[in-house]
Formats: sequence, structure tokens, C-alpha cells
Amino acid sequence: MSENQLIVPTMASVAAKGKEAEILFWVGCAGSFDDRAKKITKAFVKILNKASVSFAVLGAEESCSGDPAKRSGNEFLFQMQAAGNIATLNSYGVKKVVTACPHCFNTLKNEYPALGGNYEVVHHTQLLKDLLEEGRLSLQGGVYKGKKITFHDPCYLGRANGVYEAPRELIKKLDAQLVEMKNCKQKGLCCGAGGAQMFKDAEPGDKEINIARTEEALEVAPDVIAAGCPFCNTMLSDGIKNKEKEAEIPVLDIAELIAQAADL
Repeated sequence: MSENQLIVPTMASVAAKGKEAEILFWVGCAGSFDDRAKKITKAFVKILNKASVSFAVLGAEESCSGDPAKRSGNEFLFQMQAAGNIATLNSYGVKKVVTACPHCFNTLKNEYPALGGNYEVVHHTQLLKDLLEEGRLSLQGGVYKGKKITFHDPCYLGRANGVYEAPRELIKKLDAQLVEMKNCKQKGLCCGAGGAQMFKDAEPGDKEINIARTEEALEVAPDVIAAGCPFCNTMLSDGIKNKEKEAEIPVLDIAELIAQAADL
């Protein structure tokens, strides 16, 4: 399926037909505007199309989840952004939300309920695992067979929400060899983006945290570094470039791995 065949209905268009979408795909700021993260968005949409998932996006009606404002201490701005999004989501009667961004995942799942936004919120790796187990998606196999893949745990997916197994089970379904970094799961090391290092100049010190994390990944000699967050993807990609390994070791989102294995 080529990119120009992607089917991405909006909630407004679905509602105009008097229908409802089973799942709202929350794209997020990175997935909407960052050129690298857009590739993750497209890979995930290809999978949703292939598996005939009833989904829709908000499109222009989607605003920032408010996560950056809240983490930087601007609670007023966060509540303004969240209230606007909740009003939009509730107007469409949204019940289930999937997102490829752990920051959006954490905010919608844990902080929107107090403001009137009660939804079942899942990370895209959780939905992908369900689709494969339900037989709605099949993998061709062979693409990553025998390849060594290490998975970097996003802070807001792992330690903040306890989601560790879904992405790992997906890697195993690729017939790949999952190799763990010395700091993984509950002891996973932050890539730095969650601490806003992606958006600011480096602080005094001997080494940037994304470089330290990249070195941990390289220690296990992977063929691929897998990520489940657009911000982690950027930080690790920068780390790989710093080590001049970008031609040898790709940094790919789990959705991209699954899309390739499904020959999409």
C-alpha cells in the first residue's frame, strides 16, 4: 500500500455520516509535525488500514495534550489545553484512544480523568500486540529473522505506566533476538527528552544523557535499536549520529518494524 493510499478519516467526517469510530488515533505534536515522527505515524496508519481497524483522527481539531506545559510547571496552560481537548473528545463520544507517544499516553490516561476526560487509553504497541493475537494482522517473517534488536524503554511508557512486555513481545514475533541493555525495564535509563534535554542547550557535565544511553545500546551490539516514542527516537538517532553509526544501526519505532514485517 503506497502512502497516497493511506485512509485517515477524521472524527468530523465520520460523525457527519452518522457513524462512530471504534478508536481515536491521537497523533500528537511530534507525529503531526516532526518529519521523522511522521514516518512512524504513516507506518502505524498502514497497519490500522491493513487490519481494518475502525479509527479516526481529530485532524485540525487536535491540540497539544498539554504535557510539555505541565512538565515545565505551567499548570494553567496545561488545564486550558486539556479542557479544550476533553471538550472535543467528549463531543464525539470517544471511548478508546490509541497513541504512539508515551507522553500523550501518560497525560491522557492519568491526568485527563480529573478534568472530565475518561477514556480507555492504550499505547500503540499494546494495540499492535492485540491485532496480531486476534489474527487481524499477519507478519511475513524473514525481514528481521535472527537480527539482534534492543528495545529502549520510554520513561512514560515503562516506569510511569508499567508497560514493558507489549513492545518486547512484538520484537519476539519478528523472529528477532531481543537483547537487553544493562539498564532496562524498571531500571531503564532516560534518553533525556523527558527531562527537556531535547529542547534546550546542554547543561555542564562530561556527557549528554542520550550519548550515555546510546553507548549502553551499542554495548549489546544490536542490528537495530527499537523505540516506542518519537522523542526517544530523536534522542537515540542523535546519539547514533554522534557515534557515526547511522549507516550501520537504524533506530526504528516498533510500528515501523511491524509494518516492514507485514510487507506494508
